[in-house]
Amino acid sequence: MQVPLWFALLAVGYLGVKLIRPPAWLIGVLLLGGFLLADSVLAPAINALVK
Repeated sequence: MQVPLWFALLAVGYLGVKLIRPPAWLIGVLLLGGFLLADSVLAPAINALVK
């Protein structure tokens, strides 16, 4: 069974928020930080680390 990546991320994110209950500011910082890092000069270095 193949599940789209966006659906898997949405499900994991929903369960994480429901079960762990992180503060809203932390969720915002993680989302904004990830968005900004993905379009920065550090993106190739992060990509190499992840692979």
